[in-house]
Amino acid sequence: MTDLLIQYSPFLIAALLLNVSPGPDMAYIVGQTAVYGRKIGLFSTFGVVSGACVHILAAALGLSAILATSAIAFSIVKWVGVVYLVWLGIGALRSSFAKPAQDDIENSTGHDAAGQGANRASVAAPKRTITAYQAWRQGVMIDVLNPKVAIFFLAFLPQFVHPELGHGTVQFLVLGSTVNLIGLVVETAIVLMVGAAAARIRGNAVLGKFGVWLQRALGGMFIALGLRLAVTEQ
Repeated sequence: MTDLLIQYSPFLIAALLLNVSPGPDMAYIVGQTAVYGRKIGLFSTFGVVSGACVHILAAALGLSAILATSAIAFSIVKWVGVVYLVWLGIGALRSSFAKPAQDDIENSTGHDAAGQGANRASVAAPKRTITAYQAWRQGVMIDVLNPKVAIFFLAFLPQFVHPELGHGTVQFLVLGSTVNLIGLVVETAIVLMVGAAAARIRGNAVLGKFGVWLQRALGGMFIALGLRLAVTEQ
């Protein structure tokens, strides 16, 4: 076991450093957590990890090589991803600028002090909410529709596959799953920290009004990620 850990320690260190480095996935997860809370942040993380599983399986089966060698396939996946990210961003921005319903306005003018505090908190919260499934689905789509993720696994993992041990596909899947598992641990820890900080902000009467601005920032981040993907070359 000790020899095995020594042999794969460079891989484990590289995988950890790659997962703690800021990137589109981390920006997405942090944004979701800051706006919608810890639960949505966790399901967004599960979605990103699920999307990475798709890339790992595709790379192990040789399908990702198509994206690495075919400019047409790379462009199709890339531009579908760009459209999806921009669409998410526009949706978040439109929702943040939407006017509150008339009932909410009437409720916010109540005379009960406790009721006023609760209503202010509800106004400060993001107007657009998403379910856990929607968060998971977004995470899957954002990761699957990023061809750079497929090429990353295709370039990174083979360096640590040992042909002399045989079962190259199995080694590839194990290594890829290890990277994914490390990513899940790192991103879950980040979600818990950001979620705790966001909960404090939402519970503060003065800072709570920034909830809408956080959602607008999330929308801008989605659009920025889409533009970043658009300028990505094969």
